Amino acid sequence: MPSAADSSAGAWRFAEGAAITAGAVALALVVFGAFVALNGIDPVAMYGALALGAFGTWFSIEATLTQASPLMLTALCTAIPARAGLLVIGGEGALVIGGLAAVLAGVAADGMPPAAGTVTVLAAAALAGGLWIAAAGALKLYRGVNETISTLLLNYIAIALLNHLVSGPIRDFGETLKATSWPIPEAFRIGAMPFINVHWGLAIGAALCLVLWFVMRQTTFGFAVDVLGGNLRAAQVAGLATRRLAFVACLIGGAAAGLAGGLEVVAVHGAASESLVVGFGYAGILVAFIARQNPLLVILVAVLLGGISASGGLLQRRFDMPGAGTAVLQGMIFLAVLGANTLHGRWRTRRA
Repeated sequence: MPSAADSSAGAWRFAEGAAITAGAVALALVVFGAFVALNGIDPVAMYGALALGAFGTWFSIEATLTQASPLMLTALCTAIPARAGLLVIGGEGALVIGGLAAVLAGVAADGMPPAAGTVTVLAAAALAGGLWIAAAGALKLYRGVNETISTLLLNYIAIALLNHLVSGPIRDFGETLKATSWPIPEAFRIGAMPFINVHWGLAIGAALCLVLWFVMRQTTFGFAVDVLGGNLRAAQVAGLATRRLAFVACLIGGAAAGLAGGLEVVAVHGAASESLVVGFGYAGILVAFIARQNPLLVILVAVLLGGISASGGLLQRRFDMPGAGTAVLQGMIFLAVLGANTLHGRWRTRRA
């Protein structure tokens, strides 16, 4: 059982982390507000419209939750390996590979019962994404290749592979507006949840976050991963299988992002195309850092970031802001959170 001192220290670390992250986000909002004010836009009115576009109406809430669904899963692609001490930024590539695998599995499984076919498609997407990121983890663990660089490059490889396949080998030539892959069988697609026009990917993403939070907080595997991420030497002295732990963490993170790609296919697009490459993987990095690699907090942060993305259209119409305005805001938040990471631990030192 943890002692009272341990509980107090844990509460202090949580409060410190929450305060620093909140301060970083507030600073980014102030800087972005000053930026738009220099362009003749009232920042107070702009943030009011942002809140309205994110949570002001039932339609905007549905749009926010739809945006949050893939963010939860791509955030796990960064959060879980980070707990093992690996900085993985390959969520975008794993999502794309998961979408491609979903299409190929869906076409191959044509004729299966609908429920079994859907499960097969999503399982193939998760497996493909997991192996994609696990390959980068293996390069790090066995050949010393930096996982941040390798996963970044794998993003470009995945996108190039997508463009090649949908432009010829698996292209649906019945679609003339843009290059699109073969569609998956209609029976394998999933619709919206009851009482809300948001697909089941939201429930799947939230459930996976809860499961991984339990695994990382309440199991020996999660404890071992945290020991590895906190101190490699201590993990080795304790006799932990450090390579295996790191490899499994990469496999789990990649599977989550691959599942996001599969859900985009079965619940949104019905096929693979350039519509898969919209930045969910990169935004997931921001979600993971703001949530401080906590799968439970990933749910909340994904909803908040999803709201920012969903409000972009309203800001563009009302204030004539460019479509990339919300992406600039997200980038500022990311930089502020990264800069604030240097402050963690300083309060505890002074308190001691």
